[in-house]
Amino acid sequence: MKISTRGRYAVRVILDLATNNTGECVKVKQIAKRQEISEKYLEQIIAILNKAGFVKSVRGAQGGYRLAMDPSSYTIGMILRLTEGSLAPVACLEGENECERCDTCETLSVWQELEQAINSVVDGVTIADLLERQQKRLETMNYYI
Repeated sequence: MKISTRGRYAVRVILDLATNNTGECVKVKQIAKRQEISEKYLEQIIAILNKAGFVKSVRGAQGGYRLAMDPSSYTIGMILRLTEGSLAPVACLEGENECERCDTCETLSVWQELEQAINSVVDGVTIADLLERQQKRLETMNYYI
């Protein structure tokens, strides 16, 4: 399984909105500049996040985007499933695409364990966790300056 730029950028966008949460809306242009993502591509990602209710949009001169929920409410898994679809490492673990060999497949248990490991990691990390990691990294960097 490989996470696309859309999935990675969506996580970065949510983290950016959480990091820069001053109570005011954040403009796409600001996020694009900080995250080094083209505005056009970022607008596509924001549209997906907005449609799913992950971010709120505000129109007008003071408009922009802000998080719809608390950073602790977003898991990396939620964001990736929204942008990537299934995180299953093989097709036979995706819903109704069950393989006719499942009863005799010697590798199925490996793929199931891998899927469980992936889900455990991405569902076990929230945007709030990433904010905390970011803060610790910045504190460590300031310590050495």
